[in-house]
Amino acid sequence: MKKSLILTTLVSLVLSSSALNASSYKAAHKDFLALEKLAKKSDKRDFYRALKQSSHPLAPYAEAKFLENFPKLANQKEITKFLDTYQGTPLEWQVRSAWLDNLIKRNKKALYIDAYRPTSNAEYRCTYLTYQLKLGAPKEAIFNQVDELWNVAKSQPKACDNLFANWRKAGHLNQELLWQRITKVSEKGDTSLLSFLSRLLPENERYLADLYKTVRRDPSAAAGLYRFKKRTEKEGQIALYGVKRLVWRDRDLAIRAWQKLETMFDYTEQQKQSLYYTFALSLASGKHKESKFYLNKVSPERHDSKLMQWQLSNMLREQDWQGIIAYSTGKKLNNGYRYWLAYANDKVGKKQQAQTLWQALAKKRDYYGFLAASRLGLDVSLEYQPAVVDPKSQKLVSENPAFKRAKALYELERFYSARREWNSLIAGSTDDEKLAAASLANNMGWHDSVIRVMSQLKAYNMLDYRFPTPYSDQFERFSSRSKVDKTWAYAISRRESSFASDAHSSAGAIGLMQLLPSTARYVNKGKVSHNQLKKPHINIRLGTQYLNYLRKKSKGNEVIATASYNAGYHKVKRWLPKEAVDFDLWVEAIPYRETREYVKNVYAYRQVYATRLGNKENLFDELISMKIQK
Repeated sequence: MKKSLILTTLVSLVLSSSALNASSYKAAHKDFLALEKLAKKSDKRDFYRALKQSSHPLAPYAEAKFLENFPKLANQKEITKFLDTYQGTPLEWQVRSAWLDNLIKRNKKALYIDAYRPTSNAEYRCTYLTYQLKLGAPKEAIFNQVDELWNVAKSQPKACDNLFANWRKAGHLNQELLWQRITKVSEKGDTSLLSFLSRLLPENERYLADLYKTVRRDPSAAAGLYRFKKRTEKEGQIALYGVKRLVWRDRDLAIRAWQKLETMFDYTEQQKQSLYYTFALSLASGKHKESKFYLNKVSPERHDSKLMQWQLSNMLREQDWQGIIAYSTGKKLNNGYRYWLAYANDKVGKKQQAQTLWQALAKKRDYYGFLAASRLGLDVSLEYQPAVVDPKSQKLVSENPAFKRAKALYELERFYSARREWNSLIAGSTDDEKLAAASLANNMGWHDSVIRVMSQLKAYNMLDYRFPTPYSDQFERFSSRSKVDKTWAYAISRRESSFASDAHSSAGAIGLMQLLPSTARYVNKGKVSHNQLKKPHINIRLGTQYLNYLRKKSKGNEVIATASYNAGYHKVKRWLPKEAVDFDLWVEAIPYRETREYVKNVYAYRQVYATRLGNKENLFDELISMKIQK
């Protein structure tokens, strides 16, 4: 009780202090921006005079910019001091890489070796090893580090060429290592390398590189058994790779090819299990008649959540209740399978077993827990736990230079750099400090970072931090205008971006509710820029309008609309059954794992938000009576 009071008082002081100092802090940012501008000029004396007068937390960023722009030998003293001071921070490699590049350009071997630090950058690593050789380091000690550099699925930079040539001359390239690289390149990498690598093979094996390339380009080539005339172990490996790819394109052809390949080559049990797993996954997801045969061939320890999901989906589709019960024996079951095991027991008349399973699940705060609670007519359980932060840890974090840099960068809307500083801070923090950092970041409205930290801490029950309600006025106003439930909009945003207004997906979706620019233009009936989509009020307005649009397309069904928000309406439309299917059965059978989990998460989040905002009802009561159909 005392800790909670102290925390509340401290938070109030932080917030009021932030408000009082807003104008002065803005002026301090102006000072930093001026210093950063000065860093673009080459007058070292003027820059360091201004730097010495600055107390801004981002002053090191200005210095890093100066040293990056001017990595001269004349600045060696300042560069060395900076790298010593900021080693291990996000500032380090901004300067170190510029310094190393200049030392390479000037062929300063000894200085380079002194300045080098371990990195994943292959050019820097190869240069470091090459310079050590030239300065007389023991060859074997250097060459023993080259195997890992050489054995990759892509071409390495030119800086590695001489190092690799000397390594090969010293006899370090053996046939086993060569075949490992050919395998990596053929299966996952740049196949243009194969013509070079094939020349390193014995003459009688050079055809294997071309065979690998052929099978990768066209997996059906694996079914052309005439290609594997010598029936060697390496040919068998290529055939196995090809048929495992083929099963995702032509399942029947892959089955026929495997039946013959299995007798042609002496495959190990491990290789067979790898194939059985791939076949079982592909055939089950494609609802193929042979799926059960290959599922039964997969050893019990390889039955992971993906395989169990497809096995379950098929048994649910066939209403094989006894099969669901039998399959559960001896396996570690997740909450999803427990729910369906209870469902199956209920269907075969084992009411007590079903009740017991559902009662245990109903205590969980997830999709299946809410479903189970609804089945039993129970209130939802949020398992809520308030966050109690140690004031000493909070003070320690707030005074940490990395936190101050992250905060200032966030205020300048330099979100990428801010997150790098934040992640560096969190990586070196104790659990108490992480929680303290989360509380401070929560006050700043940096909710995506807070949510990630709570996941790292496994503090799943601290819902104040995990399920925030930012931009409440905008969500209230635009949800009401679009006639969509605010909890639905919150749940979508929580799932899409964790409330990061600058979120940007690999598919090009932008902002809180992750809208594609094309979607935004369609909903807005006019142009919307990328920067506009990063503004919360615009993103929420268009996102809620889009939810309403999808709901209308889905004949008022918000479950179908939710799936469509993730996968697209036309794709979801193809998944709708002709005959009416129960809501939970349909969700479990969604063929795309991402969309299936998306719908579950959104509805679980929606329930959490509804309960936290004062709605005592279980939203799943309506769902369990819902039917899904075209």
